[in-house]
Parts: sequence; C-alpha cells; structure tokens
Amino acid sequence: MSGQALGGALLVIGDVVTDIVALHANALAPDTDTAARIAFRPGGSGANTAAWAASSGTEVRLLARVGANSADWHRDELRVAGVGAHLVVDREAATAVVISLVDAAAERTLVTDSGAAVRLGRCDWDAALLDGAAHVHLSGYLYFTERGRQLAATVHAAAREAGIPVSVDPASTGFIERLGLLVFLAAVDGVGLILPNLAEARLLAGTPDQVAAAERLSARHGEAVVTLGAAGALAAREGTLLARVPGVAARAVDSTGAGDAFTGGFLAARLAGADLVEATEAGCRTGAAAVEVLGGRPPLPR
Repeated sequence: MSGQALGGALLVIGDVVTDIVALHANALAPDTDTAARIAFRPGGSGANTAAWAASSGTEVRLLARVGANSADWHRDELRVAGVGAHLVVDREAATAVVISLVDAAAERTLVTDSGAAVRLGRCDWDAALLDGAAHVHLSGYLYFTERGRQLAATVHAAAREAGIPVSVDPASTGFIERLGLLVFLAAVDGVGLILPNLAEARLLAGTPDQVAAAERLSARHGEAVVTLGAAGALAAREGTLLARVPGVAARAVDSTGAGDAFTGGFLAARLAGADLVEATEAGCRTGAAAVEVLGGRPPLPR
C-alpha cells in the first residue's frame, strides 16, 4: 500500500563529474588504436541521482564541489535537468573526471580522477539547505576522505535533529576495501536506508547470499534495497525480505549511471508516497531507462 506524499524536497550531497564515455565494439587492443565512439557528458553519482529524481517531477537540491574550469557548464546542465545546484567552486582543483570504457555488452570500466569532488567538506555545508527538505541522500563517495566523512556526519546529525530520513549509496567496493570495511560501516551507522548493488551488499553484509545480504543490511539500517542489474532488485525491511522485484526489459547501450538512475527514481517515488516495494519498482524502471542512453543522465530537450 502506498504511503502519503511527503511534500518536500530531496537534498543530495555528492559529486559532480565530467564523464568521458568511450563505446568500443571490439576488445581494447594494446599498443595500437581501438575504434570507439567518444562523448563528453555531465556525470557524477550524486548529480546523476539528482537529475533522475528531478526528471520524475521531484524538487531536488544538490550540494557538490566543482573546479572553476567547468563550473558554468555543470551548473547549466543541472539547471536544465531541473536540479537546484549549490556548487562550491574550487579555485585549486579541477572538476572530477571519469573515463568510462563501455564494451559491446554495455558493461563499463571506470578510470577516475576525483579532482575537486573529494575536497567537498564541512566548510561547504549550509544548514539552510535542509529548509523544506523531506529526505537527504548521501553519496557513498563522501565517505572515502576524512573531510567527506566529517561532512556526512554533520549533515546526518542535522537531518536527524530535524527528523529528516537519510539514505546512502555505498558507491564502490574498491574504495570501501581501500578505506577499510569497519571504518565504512562505522561511518554509515544510523543511516535508515542503504542502497547497495549486489557486490557492495555482499561485502557490507559479509555473505555471498543475496537474500541474506539484503536482510542483514535491513536489520542493521532499517531498510535496504539491493540492486541486481538487469535482474531487478531486492527490497528488505528490519531483517525480512519483502520482495524480489524483477528487472525491466531494456536495449542496453551504456550502463553508466544505471545505479544512480535507480536511486533517483526510487527516492522520487518514496517522496511521492510510494511504499518500499513500489519505490523499488520505480527504481527498476528508471534504471532500465538509463541503460538505453549514452551517459548517466536522463535525456533532456534542448
């Protein structure tokens, strides 16, 4: 059964990235050229999530840090996407860049220069961003630097005091392992909703069984939604699996940002009054839509 619409904004704290997407039909060839279709796109996990949520009609705000080299372009792209962009312009570091190598099966390999994104910190926080907010979403990339963890803790405490629910997307198994699993788990303790992919869920829960992972994470956080790619997602609450939601058929072109799209669609649905399972179904629809386009954002009229 659907719940009541919360009637407030979604606040996303995260990253803005310049994506360089290279679609290559053949395997990468060492010591020579590999033909590819290459495109520049606005990206970043936090910004992508915000854009997909806004495409569903939700009021969305985004706090992120960008370099002066591309701040105007990213601000304009977010404005066109319907996102209220609160971008801190870094005069020392350039905007983060990700090179996404996408093969014929639409699977991606990422090469990342985190740039200004990892310099987002507590000094960039403005408590006024919580005014009228109904939900706060924290990108997992925040947790991989000390200043990001400090910001996440500050925002989480402020949201808790204001009675605003908080969610986290764990973001990257590689970064979690580099940081240390116990450090990450301690940093996200108290978050009421966690949205990992299957690899992240297995790592965080300490089990290869996908259902057990979803149930363990939901017991720890209250709610957990584990994305399974084309297979859909698992929705669990307080230690019990509620549903295995099937995936939505799609003609895959590029999987970049599919998880961000799922999160954006899921959170927009929750704010509109959907229950956990209905929101998971909405997330599967936006995730499927994302793999049919190049880059990590919804297509926009120009």
